[in-house]
Amino acid sequence: MITRHSMAALALAAAAALLSACGSTTDLTDKGAPVESRKATPVTPGGGTAASGANASGTPQSRVATVDLAKNTAATMTAAPSQRIVYFDFDSFVIKDEFKPVLEGHAKALVAARSKKLTIEGHTDERGGSEYNLALGQKRAEAVAKSLELLGVNDNQVEAVSFGKERPADNGHDEAAWAKNRRAELKDR
Repeated sequence: MITRHSMAALALAAAAALLSACGSTTDLTDKGAPVESRKATPVTPGGGTAASGANASGTPQSRVATVDLAKNTAATMTAAPSQRIVYFDFDSFVIKDEFKPVLEGHAKALVAARSKKLTIEGHTDERGGSEYNLALGQKRAEAVAKSLELLGVNDNQVEAVSFGKERPADNGHDEAAWAKNRRAELKDR
């Protein structure tokens, strides 16, 4: 039978053994263990030594290409705004695959310039009631905003608003006009 006193004694013995193990020191240099020398020849990222990649003056040459971040950011910023409209199918707020590159381009530009902001305006065609179309336009704008956020854009950089059927791109009353009106527009703010 284990008593409270025997449990306490066992715990005390375990603690003493642990402390005695922590208190010991081992001299690695006496046992032939490898020890890093600060005077060793540096190794370059390519696997050789710095001396093997040195030029005639003895200065190491890096084989890593430099990257001009300003140039890459400028290229991204000019490429993204080329298309600013995402079109939707009738009674839908699902983003079609053909517009994903448009959103990826805008996301890259927004991630590169965190101070830049967009307003996403959701629109519908003339069919349906005003309240329904305002709700559908909002869902379209929010779908675009959510896609941008999933691509790394901060939620404070985008604002989703709906105009429903109030601002048509085409005033016609046929399928071609309605297709132009079912859209989300990305506008700088």
